[in-house]
Amino acid sequence: MAPSTVAPVSSAFDVLRARYSRRLPARLEDLAGPTQGTVDLPLHVVWSGRRSYALDGTRSRMSLYRTVLAEGQREDLVAVLNRDLLVSQWPVLRTLVSRPLRDAWESAFPQLTAVRAAASA
Repeated sequence: MAPSTVAPVSSAFDVLRARYSRRLPARLEDLAGPTQGTVDLPLHVVWSGRRSYALDGTRSRMSLYRTVLAEGQREDLVAVLNRDLLVSQWPVLRTLVSRPLRDAWESAFPQLTAVRAAASA
């Protein structure tokens, strides 16, 4: 009898973190989305409910960023998210997203954890 080979089982956290990591832009500077006005998300990002977000409202902007971070593909991240807005919102935004998503972004972009540390100091 041949020994059975058992593939290592990945945790749900690892699977989700890998999925989010594949979507990341190469650099935060690639996030060149708008800083004002209204953003209408495509159906592949938000398939039910609210699709239009005003960037001048803090709650609306946080909701937009949370949705795009969780559901958007790399092209959506780059087109919708703005580097400066993401960095400035990160200390609060990171508490609104899943742990795998937060870990993927903070591992790839250490400047996000530096912003978080500065905000809590």
